[in-house]
Amino acid sequence: MRTLLHTLVLIICTSLLGAAQAASTPQPATKPPVHKAATAAPAAAAEPTATIHTTAGDLHCTLLPKVAPIGVENFIGLANGSKDWTSPVSHAKKHGVPLYDGTIFHRVIPSFMIQGGDPKGDGTGDPGYKFKNETSPTVKFDRPGCLAYANSGPDTNGSQFFVTEVPYPSLNGGYTIFGQCDDAAVELVKKIARMATDGERPLRPVKITHIDTHRAGASTTKPATAPKPSAGTKKPM
Repeated sequence: MRTLLHTLVLIICTSLLGAAQAASTPQPATKPPVHKAATAAPAAAAEPTATIHTTAGDLHCTLLPKVAPIGVENFIGLANGSKDWTSPVSHAKKHGVPLYDGTIFHRVIPSFMIQGGDPKGDGTGDPGYKFKNETSPTVKFDRPGCLAYANSGPDTNGSQFFVTEVPYPSLNGGYTIFGQCDDAAVELVKKIARMATDGERPLRPVKITHIDTHRAGASTTKPATAPKPSAGTKKPM
């Protein structure tokens, strides 16, 4: 009898001890905490870009609307045909016609630049209008690959543009830089600039087939003397 009672007491004590231990052990939550990924901050709007397709290869450039808003909009409009222009050859008004398609790099100078965008093809043509210079001390001809408008003096920009092969600080303040081309583009500029010429005009000019422009990922559609759209172009001092 005493043995049975002792056994019952032992069983009861063991049960109470197990319950106490279970109560002191942390229990898992019904649902594990959910880790929510932080909302990604919106990406900064990318600058518009231009790809100038030519018969010698492509020139990839980033456009600079914060520095030259008028120049960038003009370039995009003429490239995709959304901007009207007047043919310097037929004097016909062009609407919905990309100006740059089929134009050539009519002027090339090694260790300086290549120039194109003339709808007439001889350096004297323009789109039938002119617009003002947009220069800034924050953007200079201090590196290769500057994309800029050629002019014949202050505020005579039109459609003609040039891409530099090397830094050319003597042009600072006189020409609107509206883009920056990449290293591969500079290498192509070097190649085009060294093609056989008659003076500064290539014997077999490289042609622009089209210019594609893109705005924030969406398509919008493409020295010696200073660049000039006419015989009266200002020369760097």
